[in-house]
Amino acid sequence: MQQHVSVITLGIDDLPRSRRFYAEGFGWTPVFDNDEIVFYQMNGFILGTWLQHALEGDMQRSGLVRPGAFALAHNVGTKKEVQPLIDRLAAAGGDVLRPGDAPVHGGFRGYVADPDGHAWEIAWNPSFAMDEHGHITFGL
Repeated sequence: MQQHVSVITLGIDDLPRSRRFYAEGFGWTPVFDNDEIVFYQMNGFILGTWLQHALEGDMQRSGLVRPGAFALAHNVGTKKEVQPLIDRLAAAGGDVLRPGDAPVHGGFRGYVADPDGHAWEIAWNPSFAMDEHGHITFGL
């Protein structure tokens, strides 16, 4: 079976607040939105932000625990891009969890939570080759 991810959907509480974080913070343009969901075309998959109650209804599950013990990552091309993006995301409603710093394994990273608490790692990693489309490949 092919290894790929098609769509990642995050449950959110407030659509305009979430849209501001992703549109103003990251600079992403929605490809679809309505009163419950916003889709962003990513590099090879779709990111959805869907009102929590509607997502729970679609899955026929209630009381989902969020945010989970996970982090999404947005890699950038240079170390110098990490902190300015963290600052821009904070200005767009995000919560800085960890300012940019150098982990022991190399590179440079920091963490920001979106307005619904979903953690985003903003990272530059010299072990991840990035092409012009933002696709990364692991390599040491």
